[in-house]
Amino acid sequence: MAGLQPIDENWQTALAIVAHPDDLEYGAASAVARWTNQGKQVSYLLVTRGEAGIDALPPAEAGPLRVREQIAGARLVGVDQVDFLDYPDGMVTYSLDLRKDIARAVRVARPDVVITGNHHDYWGPAMPNQADHVAVGRAVLDGVRDAANRWVFPELVREENLMPWSAGQLLISASPQANGYVDVTDCFDAGVASLAAHRGYLDGLGDHPMSKPRDFLERIARSTGSSVGVELAVSFEVIRL
Repeated sequence: MAGLQPIDENWQTALAIVAHPDDLEYGAASAVARWTNQGKQVSYLLVTRGEAGIDALPPAEAGPLRVREQIAGARLVGVDQVDFLDYPDGMVTYSLDLRKDIARAVRVARPDVVITGNHHDYWGPAMPNQADHVAVGRAVLDGVRDAANRWVFPELVREENLMPWSAGQLLISASPQANGYVDVTDCFDAGVASLAAHRGYLDGLGDHPMSKPRDFLERIARSTGSSVGVELAVSFEVIRL
């Protein structure tokens, strides 16, 4: 984590686009709490409903449960707008349709900043990423740029009257190529509560370390914070657009 720089917070609106309910809660939600406390507006867009994420529950039951948990968790960090694209959980592929849906969402929301999850193949050495994360993250990277180009998906202008929109920066949570950080010392508890709201999902993890929100999040936040001289911090890969 050496060399991380404070993230520019000179913006007012953000759209967070990730694959599953709970993706934002594993770290980024604490930063979202900081930003909404500053008066910034943040909205969430989930590509799936996470219906394949609980082994003991069939998708028809797990999907609605995870939607409820995501909405509740988002509210705990000051986010009231949570939307879903309804792609199939566990089977998302990088596609033109997904890029177009993301470009549309960006043009509708017109955010200063877009937040997403790790699109790289790995979290770290010998820690492969999950397929939906990779597909969605890469589609967000391209879809955000598509949103700024009137000649990519021109039907968005012609048929939906959605003019091009350029977001200023893309913030990638939990990236192994992180170059920025946010001090979340004062809002860490809200981030923990946001993850804890995913009770059904966490219970399905059994004894996995990720099932213990405070312990899991604090270990990472303290490590990141110690590298930049604060108590608790979360990291992002910052891409300026």
